[in-house]
Amino acid sequence: MDRRWVGSDGYEIVLGMRAGRQVLRVRRNGRLVAECASVSEVARHVDLADLCEVIALPARPRKTGRETARTSSHHR
Repeated sequence: MDRRWVGSDGYEIVLGMRAGRQVLRVRRNGRLVAECASVSEVARHVDLADLCEVIALPARPRKTGRETARTSSHHR
């Protein structure tokens, strides 16, 4: 799963690879601002306290037609 953080003013930090090493890509409104080798380098571009990690939640299981009919009959 990809990890990313978003902040105010359209900033986004995503993990990436460059020359076989992991980097933190700082983007603003979709445009690359910098590729940083450390968190302290990221802090030069964005306030770390403003960042929130985006966590993908698992999708809900889909209901079959039989379960949907059974569920909807209870709400009558």
